[in-house]
Amino acid sequence: MRITLIQDSIHWADKAANLRKVDEQLALLAGKTDLVVLPEMFTTGFCTDDLHLAETMEGETVQTLKAWAVKYEFAITGSFIATENDQNYNRAFFVFPSGEMETADKRHLFTMGGEHKHFSGGDKRLIVHYAGFNICVLVCYDLRFPVWARNVNNEYDLLIYVANFPQKRIDSWDILLKARAVENQSYVCGVNRVGVDGAGLVYNGHSMLLDYRGASLLAFPDNEITIQTYDLLQEPLQRERQKFAVWKDADGFDIK
Repeated sequence: MRITLIQDSIHWADKAANLRKVDEQLALLAGKTDLVVLPEMFTTGFCTDDLHLAETMEGETVQTLKAWAVKYEFAITGSFIATENDQNYNRAFFVFPSGEMETADKRHLFTMGGEHKHFSGGDKRLIVHYAGFNICVLVCYDLRFPVWARNVNNEYDLLIYVANFPQKRIDSWDILLKARAVENQSYVCGVNRVGVDGAGLVYNGHSMLLDYRGASLLAFPDNEITIQTYDLLQEPLQRERQKFAVWKDADGFDIK
């Protein structure tokens, strides 16, 4: 499976500008990838208190994502600000090339940034089967909570984190992504943004793709909009899981 990571800047609270820019990027990837990973809240930036930006599942962002997936014939994942039943969510999505979409909401809300004041947390994980891989998609702050990511009985093969993870805490991002790969014997993808947001927070990226031992498959330059693609293979992962089967000795967790 060819996976493409887009380390991008995000226009603050400007959905139209972000959708135009991403469309231009995706058009260049047609026929060259199977899955594109966008940052957290890719249409707005981390606007936790600007709730006029929230959209229903019939809104422009969802409809545009579905149209892109069908037009360019690849899957797309990331997150956006969703509203449903008078509640707001940081909603992770996975759109298949057919235009079908599955979603789940960010579990752990970033209280130090006030996210919990305006958003509701999710109660399920987004795990999909696509291109021969079982894929789990989580959002930013979820990275700090290993029980929520626990790969019980190899439920997934690829763990994706989409994020707005600031530069001042980027060392934690680097460490935790590698830890999640090793402890879950899974490929791990982390896509973070670059630039400065409307709240003055600085982001320097450090997007990466890791193998099941925490070794780097893709590394991204600091502070640069960068797009990279890698062809992930199932066979080395499954061979490692059979040869060094630590997952059989893992503790059981109720992650519901």
